[in-house]
This record gives sequence, C-alpha cells and structure tokens, in this order.
Amino acid sequence: MELLRTALLQIAPCGTLEGNLKKGIEYCKEAKKMGAHIALFPEMWSCGYDIGSRNYEEWKKEAVPADGPFVRAFGELARELSMAIGITFLEKCGAGCRNALALFDRNGERVLTYAKVHTCEFGAEADLLPGEDFYVADLDTPLGPVKTGAMICYDREFPESARILMLKGAELILVPNACPMEINRLSQIRARAFENMTAICTCNYPGTVPDCNGGSTVFDGVAYLPELPGSRDMCILQAGSEEPFVRSDHRI
Repeated sequence: MELLRTALLQIAPCGTLEGNLKKGIEYCKEAKKMGAHIALFPEMWSCGYDIGSRNYEEWKKEAVPADGPFVRAFGELARELSMAIGITFLEKCGAGCRNALALFDRNGERVLTYAKVHTCEFGAEADLLPGEDFYVADLDTPLGPVKTGAMICYDREFPESARILMLKGAELILVPNACPMEINRLSQIRARAFENMTAICTCNYPGTVPDCNGGSTVFDGVAYLPELPGSRDMCILQAGSEEPFVRSDHRI
C-alpha cells in the first residue's frame, strides 16, 4: 500500500517577511527531495506568529493579502515542485487581520483558504477577525484526490471544529500550530482523530521559538486494524523540540 507522505516544517522564523519567504521555499524544496506529497507550515509563518509582545497597530502592518506576492510564491512553488503546500500567514482583511492558511495542490491551484475561527480572545489574537466557517477541498495527490480540511491551533479545543470537517467529508485535517504541545493539547488532537476517524497532522514551531516546544504530530485516525487483536496507537509521529525536518507516511 502506498502511503500519503506529509512533511511538517517544524522550523523557526527569521524575523522578516523576506527571510521567512526564503527559508520557507528552501524547506519546501527539501520536503520534495524527501518524497513528500504535502508540506505544512506552523501557524502564521509570514510573521512567525510574532504578535504577543507588540502593539496591534505595529504588527498588523505586517499582514499580507491572501492573493499577494508572499502567498502566490508558494502556489508557484507548489506547481514547480509538483507538491501540495499549506502556507500560513497573517492575512490583511479589509481594515483588520486574520490568522489564515492557503492550501495549494501539486498543480499550484489554490483549493482552500481558511481563517482561524476560534481566535484566542484572552490574548493578542483578540484583535484578529475570526474566520466564518470550516472548509473541505479535494486535494489532488499522486495517490488520487484526498478530501482535506484545516483547523488552526486553538480550533482543536472545540470538538465541533473537527466534527464539522469530518461531516463535510474530510479524510485529512491539517493543523498549523504555535503553542506548547503538552499532554492535554496532545490528548485533544488524539481525541479529535479517534472520534472522527480522521488523520490529523499538526505542525508546531520548535523549542527555540518563545512559548513553543516542537512536538509536531501525526495521528492517522486508525484505532483498529483487522490483523490486530486490539486497538493500536494512532500517533505515528511525534517530533522532539529541536528544529528538525519531519516527514510522516500515513494511511488515508
């Protein structure tokens, strides 16, 4: 059985939009060399989620349009590499900003744009505009179409997020992240995968980034197999805290 190969780019930002663009492109190319079908970035890669220690009026200037050069560059790269890319960014949206992800398929076609629905109103994200819905798209891969959706970080704390995606047909949920992945948050992701029988790939920043600790994971959502007498561990990958390049092969 050929398995879907997902690369989780657990990498630290560079401090500038231009630096993050360059580093992001480099790591996507490395993902392709390792045979990945999909590359996923951590949350808000365009600015490295650098919003907690600064005034809103300062960091909102770093927002980029969903159809601007930064995002389009990854669509062009997806076509060049023939590999899907889930790129995250602080999105300029009217007079405000959103926490967003754009998913490009291996042909460079944008199949999904998602903005974080459950923004963290107890912190800097209170100044963000929330997304309005959860979306599922047919992602063209060498294994055939894969129904793919997205959540972002805090979305995982609400069972309804993954359930809506599953009810819309999601086989795979991509989850960019920027927070410490401790036992409770890992348990939430495990529960979302188990209760919806859906693969969930979470990409976090490494431990060198403030308030992050790596721990990117893949839960394949397959608790039982005919050849096994009981349940199995659905966690098929959990990264350490360092800045590695992480690739996982998983069933869909």
